[in-house]
Amino acid sequence: MTGGVSVPPMAHAFAIGDVQRRLEESNGGYEIVHRSPRLEIGVYVLVAPEADMQQPHEDDEAYVVLSGRGTLEAAGKTFVVSEGDALFVEAGAEHRFTGYESLAVLVIFTRPD
Repeated sequence: MTGGVSVPPMAHAFAIGDVQRRLEESNGGYEIVHRSPRLEIGVYVLVAPEADMQQPHEDDEAYVVLSGRGTLEAAGKTFVVSEGDALFVEAGAEHRFTGYESLAVLVIFTRPD
């Protein structure tokens, strides 16, 4: 804590698997596991029949598929995804996941200075 402001540690670990399991058990959602001035990392779990209601973001974004399979529709293109795949979506691009039963992704947002 510096001057009343919480400062994230210079390095830390987070349990992605624990967050993923918790979200799967609660029928999906998004949970941030790290936030710093230039980076946000979260776990996003989608469970059918709930739709992916994402809106375009102000930041570039990367997804790494942790489990499941589905389709990412982004900027007029369609990408079939499954565990181990990674995708990039530029800031402002329309995108959403479709065609999944259960899909868990690690989400990485970059934040410019």
